[in-house]
Amino acid sequence: MKFLVDAQLPRRLAHLLGAAGFEAIHTLDLPLGNRTPDHILNDLSIRDEYVVVSKDEDFVNSFHLQRRPRKLLLVSTGNIKNSQLEILFLASMAEIEAGFQRFSFLEINRKTIIFHV
Repeated sequence: MKFLVDAQLPRRLAHLLGAAGFEAIHTLDLPLGNRTPDHILNDLSIRDEYVVVSKDEDFVNSFHLQRRPRKLLLVSTGNIKNSQLEILFLASMAEIEAGFQRFSFLEINRKTIIFHV
């Protein structure tokens, strides 16, 4: 599984995902960095089969209206320390990976993973 971590999330999350055995990049790794427009992230998700990891509700709208990005992991934790976010992801990775076998849109909050149909 491949992840593209959006600008509002820490680069450390991409490193954590990489250390867990997944391919992961952050928008800072792209030529336009954190200024990369959403439509380019959507294009990358489709072309290179990335799951976009974002807090941005614009991706939710785009997903529902256009099925872009290809797959979406919405982070709806509110403000959270980076260390807490990392712990949450590490504890949830097996469920996230399994969820993306059946669904294209998942949401992670502080308590659970939500599988959107």
